[in-house]
Amino acid sequence: MDAVDQAILRRLQRDGRQTNRELAQAVGIAPSTALERTRALRSRGVITGFHAAVDFERLGRGVQALISIRIRPQSREAIESARDGMAAMPETVGVFVVTGNEDLLVHVAVPSTAYLRDFVLDRLARRKEFVDVRTTVVYDYVRPVEQSELPAENRRDERTSFR
Repeated sequence: MDAVDQAILRRLQRDGRQTNRELAQAVGIAPSTALERTRALRSRGVITGFHAAVDFERLGRGVQALISIRIRPQSREAIESARDGMAAMPETVGVFVVTGNEDLLVHVAVPSTAYLRDFVLDRLARRKEFVDVRTTVVYDYVRPVEQSELPAENRRDERTSFR
């Protein structure tokens, strides 16, 4: 992975539907090089697929939350079963198996806070293996932007050291 590969990945993460010519121009390489590099990233398993970014508000699922879940017994089977069960729920956006006090962190998008309350109380808190369920409502989400996308006055000086 060199700087060109990293630039290709950043551009594709932001817009996976751009043409190869647009990608090459944005990264400053020839289209043939962009195509070759992108194919190599896919064949090495660095790029695993492409997906659509979804506006949950427009889908009627404008309330998002992060739900922390502690599972007992703490075994691979119990955690994988809970992970897979949560991933299968239509409200689920993503599931993370994590370290610390919780075992799972689940990102959900639902129609309302009342729906979220019912979802947590009726479908999660009642599960015997879920010994602790904590919900954090997401107020806002901002995806990281590349420095070149920021106004000049907000760009970080790459020579600056942050210690």
